[in-house]
Amino acid sequence: MLKGEKVGLRARHEDDIPILQAELHDDVVTSSRSQSRPWRPITPGSKDSQFVVDDTEERHVQFSVIELDGGTLVGTASLWGIDNHNRSAHIGLGLLPSSRGKGYGTDVVAALCHYGFVVRGLQRLQIETLSDNAAMLRAAEHHGFVREGVLRSAAWVMGEFLDEVLLGLLIQEWKPDSKH
Repeated sequence: MLKGEKVGLRARHEDDIPILQAELHDDVVTSSRSQSRPWRPITPGSKDSQFVVDDTEERHVQFSVIELDGGTLVGTASLWGIDNHNRSAHIGLGLLPSSRGKGYGTDVVAALCHYGFVVRGLQRLQIETLSDNAAMLRAAEHHGFVREGVLRSAAWVMGEFLDEVLLGLLIQEWKPDSKH
């Protein structure tokens, strides 16, 4: 398990899936804001759920996020689009509604940076988020991610186009935390 100050990133357990499905995917607005495709209902227990992990997939590593104090599931995190040739990847995370506003997102970003730069040996990490996602922008910039651009009207979300912000962090800019 990768450890931050408050949270740990561990393998996805089978009993995490229904919780993540109910609290993240089944919330149509939140799901629509985090996915680059239209929301659709997923049958409980479906292997088509975005939360089912394919352990053979090398370009997408999914974690469940838990509180270190008690082990409660608080969300999901991933390193996706891993490109071993260019040594880059994208960071993604989603916190359960009851776990937002507690600094967990900032902690998850730190743990994913450690995983990407130290464990995977990557050179660049990237985050794309909606321009009004203040929590994600704060978490990214706290760890040194630089705003590299705005993709104007790039995301169709619940009946309107929204801007996306592109942020990047290079290994030489990264200031690692002591945990993990």
